[in-house]
Amino acid sequence: MSFLIVLAALCFLMFVAYRGYSVILFAPVAALGAVLLTDPTLVQPMFTGLFMDKMVGFLKLYFPVFVLGAVFGKLIEISGFSKSIVTATIRLVGAQRAMLSIVLVCALLTYGGVSLFVVVFAVYPFAAELFRQSNIPKRLIPGTIALGAFTFTMDALPGTPQIQNIIPASFFGTTGWAAPWLGVIGTVVILILGMSYLEWRRRVAIARGEGYSGAHEELRNEPEPFQGDRLAHPLVAVLPLVLVGVANFLFTRWIPGFYGESQSFVPAVIGNPAPVVQEVSKVAAIWAVQGALLLGILSVIAFAWKPVVAAFAEGTKSAIGGAMLASMNTASEYGFGAVIAALPGFLVVANALGSIPNPLVNEAISVTAMAGITGSASGGMSIALAAMADSFIANAQAAGIPMEVLHRVAAMASGGMDTLPHNGAVITVLAVTGLTHRQSYKDIFAITVIKTLAVFAIIGVYYATGVV
Repeated sequence: MSFLIVLAALCFLMFVAYRGYSVILFAPVAALGAVLLTDPTLVQPMFTGLFMDKMVGFLKLYFPVFVLGAVFGKLIEISGFSKSIVTATIRLVGAQRAMLSIVLVCALLTYGGVSLFVVVFAVYPFAAELFRQSNIPKRLIPGTIALGAFTFTMDALPGTPQIQNIIPASFFGTTGWAAPWLGVIGTVVILILGMSYLEWRRRVAIARGEGYSGAHEELRNEPEPFQGDRLAHPLVAVLPLVLVGVANFLFTRWIPGFYGESQSFVPAVIGNPAPVVQEVSKVAAIWAVQGALLLGILSVIAFAWKPVVAAFAEGTKSAIGGAMLASMNTASEYGFGAVIAALPGFLVVANALGSIPNPLVNEAISVTAMAGITGSASGGMSIALAAMADSFIANAQAAGIPMEVLHRVAAMASGGMDTLPHNGAVITVLAVTGLTHRQSYKDIFAITVIKTLAVFAIIGVYYATGVV
């Protein structure tokens, strides 16, 4: 019964998300409904002590990233930089390769260390302009962004700085470069199958005579047309994106050395308050992204002063509104996952997954199942490894499997079924693009299936060849 309660809560939240209802409202309803059916006395303690605690904790860390990312994307849009880059891209690779262009831009930003959520805000203006000029249905943008940002550069490519590739290192004593060949093979599988699927969807739409606006649907959250006299040179337009990636890379390395392991300060001179201690290692990556985005924003203002200043007030209002919605959606999902993970039914799932005999298959299914239930790649993987890493290691050592393989399988599996309809990144990309689950989720789900299959493909390659 406890398992059925967890499953019902998950299915309910996926259903309401797919139907377009607010996750901010229904994530706590789903989570606390499960608590009510499990132990009614814990409803209020769970809501205040766990759901709200995790939700607010997420906002404390990531809300500035959402806001800065949204403002950066908006300035890229109103400066005309997005149109300049898109025009140059079409001349260079052709309108028929618009999807590949967006996938590569997303991949470069993500592999450069830019947060997945920031990539959504930054790339959408490019994608909308490129898809419009190429007359590709707008509803295919979320799937295209998902392939570029939520898959191979998130956890498959060796060395990616995304958190999904960093978490396994603390459990297995490895590094982000673990099992490089398996990561590259997984990347190739995901990219080939993903692009084949998206191109097939594009050809089907063209054959039906469907253009950018689809079946003449009302388009929402459309980037505003550039109002300036002339476009910036493409190299100038792309410079802020390059600056964000490079600055993020450098800040990630400089900040720990500058601040040390921790910083403390006394928040007031009146009275005798306790000092505030900040562990730098826990926030260095976030500080790095914030600093990089600030530099990116300043560079756009410097290079396109006139059009940016003219539309800055209204443009940033809408950007900040979108950032608030996206961050609250994701934070509510985070709270939901924390509550579900604390219920007895979740333990039933964990124990059942532990009975799978093959070490790598056991790990892959356990991690991706936890990620799917919690709606979070990093959250699901953290829960799975905290509970089962010791057994994974023992079984792998008994079978002679290197820890590097465990690392790569866990990382890639976390980005498998995490992108179910209630996932925060999915809801964010749909909110930013002004589309609904009904319009675009099927393409995101197809990429999710491809990503999940790629995990088992590299497991097969390892067992067949022994390559690491």
